[in-house]
Amino acid sequence: MEFIRSGPDLSEAAFTAEFHGIAAQAETADGYQPFNEQTLLDVSAGRRTPLLLSDAGSHVGALVTGRGELDLVVRPTARRLGHGGATLAALLPDTPGELTAWSHGDHPGARALAARFGFTADRTLLQLRRPLPADEAGAFAATTADDSGRAEVQIDAFRPGTDDAEWVGLNALVFAKHPEQGALTLTDLAARRAEPWFDAGDFLLARDPATGRVLGYNWLKVEAGSTVGEIYVVGVHPDAAGRGLGRRLMLAGLERLHARGCTTAALYVEADSIGPVGLYRSLGFTDHTVDVQYRRDPR
Repeated sequence: MEFIRSGPDLSEAAFTAEFHGIAAQAETADGYQPFNEQTLLDVSAGRRTPLLLSDAGSHVGALVTGRGELDLVVRPTARRLGHGGATLAALLPDTPGELTAWSHGDHPGARALAARFGFTADRTLLQLRRPLPADEAGAFAATTADDSGRAEVQIDAFRPGTDDAEWVGLNALVFAKHPEQGALTLTDLAARRAEPWFDAGDFLLARDPATGRVLGYNWLKVEAGSTVGEIYVVGVHPDAAGRGLGRRLMLAGLERLHARGCTTAALYVEADSIGPVGLYRSLGFTDHTVDVQYRRDPR
């Protein structure tokens, strides 16, 4: 087994085409992407290293290493030939620290490899979906009272360059215990704003109309040409919790996705997040796929 390296990122055209080609073949075969967004952003920023797996001159898979994480996919036509096991056997002795690896779709092959190489399941991430239009579409008004009538909120669009710092601070507060989302910085936000899919109109902020303070948000993601719109991240300030603001933001998001031409809404949520999972299921979301993160303790 040979590991083919292009450089610190996906800047070489031939390497990039092969890397993405293998990922696309896997997505077609499995029904889900083998590399998540954060992995690809880390690669683009040079924080992690993309590699191709080569056996007897043929590219049989792709992987991303670095930062204590491992992402691996084997080309569908090259599976069940031992390439995944051979890759881990070659890599793991040189990676002595703690290591995590995602199994998107909870693939049975990944489960077997995890058990063989001493990884244990650490996190479960659900992808939930529901059809659009939302039954509740049109029920949301731009300025509404909360369920008790105590206060009003105004939901409008994110203002690039104006709301950045306040949103990053609120997001860090809301997701203080989340290993990825809570660590987002202004630089990370700028990188996402530079993505082709970014639309400030899809980034909904709930404000206190008296002070302009941001109380919550529902950031949507709609890829060009896709009919599946993602509830990218939704959060509510702890001070505004328990007032129905999360549901209002979700309804506003569903309405926006429907207006954008989406026929399906999707979201990801930690399986053990009881409150959010309950909210999403009450809005008609059901299971679509399951991702499992495996962890190997330091050696």
